[in-house]
Amino acid sequence: MMSEVAFYDMLRQGLWTATVLSLPILSVALVAGLAIGLLQALTSVQEQTLTFVPKLAAIVAVFWVSMGFMTETLVSFFRDTIAPAIVGG
Repeated sequence: MMSEVAFYDMLRQGLWTATVLSLPILSVALVAGLAIGLLQALTSVQEQTLTFVPKLAAIVAVFWVSMGFMTETLVSFFRDTIAPAIVGG
């Protein structure tokens, strides 16, 4: 059975991995949202699709570019943290 310390350490590492994985997408969504919001405020155009489509395109582009990094990070987390805990009992 796993000790509390090992469980909480694995949980902490999992949360940190999730944070690192989501950081590129969330930061691009934030920057795109701020830029489009500023553009809407300057031009007084309040169209909902104007905010949705460019932000979605930016998120998809960053996801596509960072897929290799995300996959490698998840595989290394599983290989280094989860698999030894499963095998070790």
